[in-house]
Amino acid sequence: MKLANERVAGRSVPVTKELDILLTRLDRLSMAAGFATQRRIAFARALQVYVELGVQAPLSPLPEEVGLADLFLYADFYPEDGQLTLIEQLRDVITEHIPEEERAWMDPLKHSYMDLVELLPQETGAARRSLRSMGNGRLYEVTADSVGQDEQVGEVLFTRLVREPGDPESRLAVIAGPVLVLSKEDAGALYETTAQERRQMEVVDGSFELGDWPEFAKRFGHLLLRNFARMRLAALLEAVSEIRYRTTTGEPYFYVMAIYDHQEFSHLIGGMGELEGWEGLPPRPEEVARSKKLRRFGQRFKQGASAGDLSGRVTVTATQLFLECDSRDRLDAIKHSLAATFGFSLHFRGESTQPPTRQVTREELSSAEPLTLLVSDEEDRILVGAFLDTVYLEWADREAPTLGGETPRHLMTTPAGRAQVAALIDEMERTDLGFLRTGVAAFDYDKLRAHVGLC
Repeated sequence: MKLANERVAGRSVPVTKELDILLTRLDRLSMAAGFATQRRIAFARALQVYVELGVQAPLSPLPEEVGLADLFLYADFYPEDGQLTLIEQLRDVITEHIPEEERAWMDPLKHSYMDLVELLPQETGAARRSLRSMGNGRLYEVTADSVGQDEQVGEVLFTRLVREPGDPESRLAVIAGPVLVLSKEDAGALYETTAQERRQMEVVDGSFELGDWPEFAKRFGHLLLRNFARMRLAALLEAVSEIRYRTTTGEPYFYVMAIYDHQEFSHLIGGMGELEGWEGLPPRPEEVARSKKLRRFGQRFKQGASAGDLSGRVTVTATQLFLECDSRDRLDAIKHSLAATFGFSLHFRGESTQPPTRQVTREELSSAEPLTLLVSDEEDRILVGAFLDTVYLEWADREAPTLGGETPRHLMTTPAGRAQVAALIDEMERTDLGFLRTGVAAFDYDKLRAHVGLC
C-alpha cells in the first residue's frame, strides 16, 4: 500500500466554465456568516480523521481530499439547523441573476455523489474514456484528456462525476475537479470497508434503501473520505514501524531506554546470568577502568536477516540498571521478564520510546525494502541527554535504595549523609548511559550536585 507516502496520485481536473462558475457561487454562499457553523460541521464530518488527530497529526489531508470535502459541502450536506442546502439556496435566490447555462448544471450537481470508478480499456485516439462505478457498475464516459495520460486500465479514480445536462440516463459526464488515483487493491479495500459499514447501517437502522449505491453514496459519501484517511494513517504507521535504526558502525540502534535503581548488584548479576535468552557481553577496557561493578548482557534476534544482532541490552552498574532495545513491544516484554525475575529489587525510574526525529522523504518511504536510518553519536547524545534530564528532574527528592530509602536532599543535612550523596553522584557519573553508548557523557552531573547543594 502506497497511501502512507502519498505516492497516491492526486490532481485537479479543469471543469467546464459554467460548472466552475456555479461551484464558485456555492463556495461564496458557504462562506456567509450565517452558514459558518454548518460549514464547520460538514468539514468535521468529511475530514473527521484529521480533525480528531488535531494539530499534532502525523499527516495532513491531501489537497484532493479537501477538494472532495468542498464538493460534499456544496452538493451533499444537509444543514442541521433547518437551512436549505447550498444548491437550494442558490437555486431559489432572487437577488442575483444566474444565467440558464449555469442553472443547467444545478440539477446534475445536486444528484452527483462521490464514487470509485474503474478505468476501462480505451481505443487509440478515442475522444472519450469509459469508467465503471465499483458501487453499482454504472458506466460513464468522460473526455479522454480529463483522465490523463499516466492512468492505466484497472486503476480506480476516487472522485465525483457530474453528468452533463440533458438526459439523466446519459453516460456523458464530467469530473468535478479533484481526483485521487488508487490501485485496484487499495480501491477494493476502501470500497469493502465502506460497504461493510453500509450493511451494518442497514441492519441497525432498517434503512434497506441504502443497498442502492447512489442513495448510499449521496447520503454517506463522506464515509469514503473518512475511510481513505484511515487507510493513509494506518499505512503511514506501518511504514514508520518498519524503519530500522542503525548506529554509524552498522549495529542496531537502541532508541528505547529504561532506567531502574537498585542496591543488589550481585543478586542482579546472578539473575541475569540465568535468565533465558540473555548472554554476558565482554566489557570494554574503558568501562572496566571507570567502575569495577559494571556488567552487560545482550539478547539476540533469533531469526531473520538480522540474526546474530543484539535486539536488547541490559547494563547493571553498582546503583542502576539500564535497559535498551529497539521497539516498544520488546521493551514491554523485557520489563515483564525483569519484574518476574527480580520483583522489588528493581525500582523503576523512567523510560523513553521516542525515536530520533528525522525528516523522511516520500522516496525513502516508498522503498520496497524497510528503510534504514543511521543515527550519529551526536544525535544519540542529544536523545540520551534529554531522557536523563527527564529521569533526574526530581532525583534529589526521590527515595534512593542505595541511600537506605532516604532522599538525597534529606541526607544532605548531616556530614555523613553529604558524603554518601556525593559518592552516589560520582558513581552515576562514571557509568553515565551516554558514556556507555558512545564514550562521551550525555548528562551534566553537576546539575544533581547543584540540586542538593554540593556545588
